[in-house]
Amino acid sequence: MGEFFANVSRYPKYLITIILGVFTAMIEPLVRRSTNPITAVSLIGALISGLITLAFVLRAMVFPTSLV
Repeated sequence: MGEFFANVSRYPKYLITIILGVFTAMIEPLVRRSTNPITAVSLIGALISGLITLAFVLRAMVFPTSLV
């Protein structure tokens, strides 16, 4: 039974490793391209607009308006 729990306790480590690997694979090309000032400004603008969009979507999901 102890071997079972030891095996199950490894899964969170795998999950964290996979998530960090995905973020690293997504962010690394953006960091390489940010040496050009125009590209850096556009990446920052895209990040800010994405966060604002996410905030509006979450706000609409949490506080839905009634159309009655």
